[in-house]
Amino acid sequence: MKPERDHKDTKAQRKVSLHLCIFMVLAVAIPATAQTKRPMALNDLITAVRVGDPQLSPDGRQVLYVRTTTDGQSGKRNADIWSVPADGSRPASELIGGDKAENTPRFSPDGKRIVFISTRDGAAQVYVADANGRGVKQVTRLSGGVQPPLVISGDSKRIAFVSDAYSTCTNEDCNKKTREGLEKDPVKMRTLTGLPYRHWDEWRESLRHHVFVADIDTGETRDVTPGDFDSPPHFYEDNAITFSPDSRSVAFVSNRDGRDKEMWTTNRDVWLVPVEGGQPKKVTTNQAADEQPTFSPDGKVLAIRSQRRAGFESDRWYLDLYDQPGGNKRTLFESMDISVEDYRFSPDGRSIWFTAEDRGTHNLYNVPVAGGAPRMIAKGGSISQLLPGSDFVVFAKSTITAPTEIFRVSADGSSTKQLTHENAAWLNQVNMPQVESVTVTGAGGAPIQYWLLKPPNFDPGRKYPAVFMIHGGPQGSWPDGWSFRWNPALWASQGWVIAAPNPRGSTGFGQRFVDEISQDWCGKVMTDLDAVFNAVSKMPFVDANQTGIAGASYGGYAVDWIVGHTDRFKAAVTHDGVFNLESMALATEELWFVEWEFGGPPWSAAARRNYARCSPHLSAEKIKTPTLIITNEQDFRVPVDQGLQLFTALRRNGIASEALVFPDEGHWVLGALNSKRWHESVFGWMKRYLGQ
Repeated sequence: MKPERDHKDTKAQRKVSLHLCIFMVLAVAIPATAQTKRPMALNDLITAVRVGDPQLSPDGRQVLYVRTTTDGQSGKRNADIWSVPADGSRPASELIGGDKAENTPRFSPDGKRIVFISTRDGAAQVYVADANGRGVKQVTRLSGGVQPPLVISGDSKRIAFVSDAYSTCTNEDCNKKTREGLEKDPVKMRTLTGLPYRHWDEWRESLRHHVFVADIDTGETRDVTPGDFDSPPHFYEDNAITFSPDSRSVAFVSNRDGRDKEMWTTNRDVWLVPVEGGQPKKVTTNQAADEQPTFSPDGKVLAIRSQRRAGFESDRWYLDLYDQPGGNKRTLFESMDISVEDYRFSPDGRSIWFTAEDRGTHNLYNVPVAGGAPRMIAKGGSISQLLPGSDFVVFAKSTITAPTEIFRVSADGSSTKQLTHENAAWLNQVNMPQVESVTVTGAGGAPIQYWLLKPPNFDPGRKYPAVFMIHGGPQGSWPDGWSFRWNPALWASQGWVIAAPNPRGSTGFGQRFVDEISQDWCGKVMTDLDAVFNAVSKMPFVDANQTGIAGASYGGYAVDWIVGHTDRFKAAVTHDGVFNLESMALATEELWFVEWEFGGPPWSAAARRNYARCSPHLSAEKIKTPTLIITNEQDFRVPVDQGLQLFTALRRNGIASEALVFPDEGHWVLGALNSKRWHESVFGWMKRYLGQ
């Protein structure tokens, strides 16, 4: 920890104080217009401090979190571990830092140590430090490095985490030799022997996620889930590992339907394996997804977040409780039509805290373990990463106009306090857009909510261009939350009115509303969107002749479809959007997604009907809107050819169009400098046709 400065009033300090007084007097004479707040700038988004992964100490007095900064010039990011008192009595301070990444901090249950992941010595490994951040020691030395999640056993002796291992290996020597052999081989051929062979933005033809257990003191490490399985599945790692209360077993999530089949099922189950290794025991028999195993403090209950419909990754999430050791199951609640997201037992085990989305906000709820209706304790913004204390809960929260910070709320919801203020300096300088939640009538009379953002220094007597931002998923939403990729506040700060709709398929409006987009990508949802377009275009401060549309993933698909069916928009931006449903069906790495969404494999009659009815490429000759296309070479969810096909069609038909191709990005543009160039290009395209 850094020493405190001497607070004696020196002669030099008194001189500085005199100068400050003179400055304050002069400041009074400065015209008020010189002190006017400015609109949000792109650099604000790029360099905003990122706050995440809060962890509450066992005694409830301290909160650790990861503080990530970004250099606006080099684009370099650096994550450090910071600490703040849980009562907010002092400002936050750095606990473990350096010029390498330090993240995923976890308190040992006895409160004596902190384990974390760092790249300070090369590949990411697990380290341990005293509770005050000193005495850092390396624990693991795996050739494949380590990845979250990271958990500590109840006896504070062991850690469990994920590392990449080869399916044919059962120990580190084999993994290391295999890895070194592949690196030395001058021929970089990929040999594909089954599914999966790639996922999200990685080729994984021979690699698997495995759970490893290590002794914190000796560093002895063991692969407890060897074999040709992902444990947990890639991209579903969050909260997928936990120790049993007696520290003798590890609960983990895995899809063990076998090679090939696992890529067209969502059958992720919870398993138990001894910490010394051995044959895993299957806990769940559900054919849909089961995730986030969590034991109650007394070990008498194992809670698991579960879906009901096999093959549907956007089904509602329920909370199932399994009595231990018998395994009798009951569902905590069913009547309230909300989907459980993050959850935690209270310290006394009598209730469960959880977050869920409801009509554009992510809220904090509490429900008794004995049963009963959930009770909302705190309303979002977007609340996540909750940590219950004895009579309070710590959580992360953001809004459309403010990045994530750490808060605490009393258990009864009567008082809330912000613990971190990492972005206060620049936020105090910025005049953020005005944000409203508005509702219009969509298909079948359904209410359709959307966010309306008016530019900074909004003048109701002016006419503004409007841009409609379509979210991805399609089972996703525009929440009242901050985004570092598609940020409505930054878009509105360009001088446009922004509308961010939540049409059919959006989460947080009941499961039926979510369901009504599957096998109907171009139906009711388009009526919903059209209702928003019409309502906003009729507003007295909107120039209906100067409107644009933008979206990513399904939002990109929606843009591709809409510009093929109307000329109302002056400009369009489509990012990693599906253009040709048929050619995408067997190229994407999540086969269960396309098979559920379109009614089966591409040779099925239902899928063929949906492709013929809803594929944007079949209307490409009708597109007249100037369109900017972004597609990325490492995007295996919506492969790069989708954007290239659209670009080829538009150039073939003489339509104003450009394409950006990022060779080092996946479905999302995450690199700081890449993000900067992305925004400059997208905003430049819109301004070329809409003005500002």
